[in-house]
Amino acid sequence: MTKVLLSGCCGRMGRFVAEIIKSRKDCEIVAGIDIIDDSSLGFPVFGGYDEVNVDTDVIIDFSNPALLADMLAYAKKTSTAIVLATTGLSDEQIASVEEAAECVPVFFSYNYSMGVSLLCELSKIAARVLGNGFDVEIVEAHHNQKLDAPSGTAIMLGNAVKEELPDAYFEYDRHSKRQKRDANEIGIHSIRGGTIVGEHSVMFAGNDEIVTLSHSARSRAIFATGAVNAAVFIADKDSGMFSMSELINS
Repeated sequence: MTKVLLSGCCGRMGRFVAEIIKSRKDCEIVAGIDIIDDSSLGFPVFGGYDEVNVDTDVIIDFSNPALLADMLAYAKKTSTAIVLATTGLSDEQIASVEEAAECVPVFFSYNYSMGVSLLCELSKIAARVLGNGFDVEIVEAHHNQKLDAPSGTAIMLGNAVKEELPDAYFEYDRHSKRQKRDANEIGIHSIRGGTIVGEHSVMFAGNDEIVTLSHSARSRAIFATGAVNAAVFIADKDSGMFSMSELINS
């Protein structure tokens, strides 16, 4: 039985995770971390990592980038695995995550949907087959409350394409230029509106033909399910960085 410490347990995603774990027999939540103490959740909720007094196997983190340093310190001190699902991390914070992975197993993905993971793999194949003869454009759409843009998932998709096209680079701000599109650009565009859960498409535009791969999320529950699967997967692993690619191919 995998013992989970759920960071951000009182938030929207945290509650999705809690509901999903209730229905499973391979894991349980033994404690939560949140500034709100909701006794109805059925497990103790601590205000910070320095207060945690229960044994845990893995942290599932759907909280805030501001809590990252405390979480990493706790994980390294207690040899606890991490499933990092918080978005909007800076380059410096990602570097600190990679450093922590030298001591503990860290599962890091910008998106925990199995469908998006498949989209990444398909995008790699498309980039490999179509090569430099097709222009690549990525469009993502999310609800009007999302803080970061472009989405981490859009970056993840772009990085998947770049694995096959090493000379490619991201172009976020084309409107500020007055020049033709460079062949090595990967255009990334963001839409924010309404209650859109998450829409991502990768377009390969060639001469006289277009190939478009897309994914549409209809509920945030799919991200919670993926994070729980990742927690069970990583709980007994040795130190290192893990991603959805390892999970879907396991």
